[in-house]
Amino acid sequence: MATKSSNLPAIAKATGIEWDQWCAKLRAGGADQLTHKQIAELAFTHMPPTVDTPDWWAQSVAVAYEQHIGRRLPGQSQDGTFQGSVSSTIDADLDTALERWIACVQGRQEFNGHQLSEPARTSGSERWRYWRADFSDGTKTQVDIGLKGGKTSVAINITKAGTPEQVSGWKSFWRQILAEFKG
Repeated sequence: MATKSSNLPAIAKATGIEWDQWCAKLRAGGADQLTHKQIAELAFTHMPPTVDTPDWWAQSVAVAYEQHIGRRLPGQSQDGTFQGSVSSTIDADLDTALERWIACVQGRQEFNGHQLSEPARTSGSERWRYWRADFSDGTKTQVDIGLKGGKTSVAINITKAGTPEQVSGWKSFWRQILAEFKG
């Protein structure tokens, strides 16, 4: 069963190639029998030279095509697991935002009905701060804290979920934590 990708207008706008044209080019190149990597490489060969970040858009085209032919569902990674994210913006610098995040989650024995499978980790760079955690249900979460204009963006990325419903449950949980965090 084919799934219509939600980013088709963005692909057409960025590449200057309408979706039906992309499908024709990819079908002609045998994309239905290719791996994700091979589809992305094929898409890259058709990118006009004026496209910004053509390799990124080639990946987007490959994912959309896999959804189009029914090989992948929205939110599904190449390995068959699912991912999703929630985010918010706060008025704080990077270090303060990370400190607030740690204070909000520190000492919790349970996250969405699951425990940490190992202690959470933090790291950072000049422009980003990160909090990473692995959970007993096999999912992973990475919190990306970065500057967005004069404020700070906090994006919570859920990966390695077994089903879209599992992602939905985690997104609901993390929205509640974000509300506490912003509180």
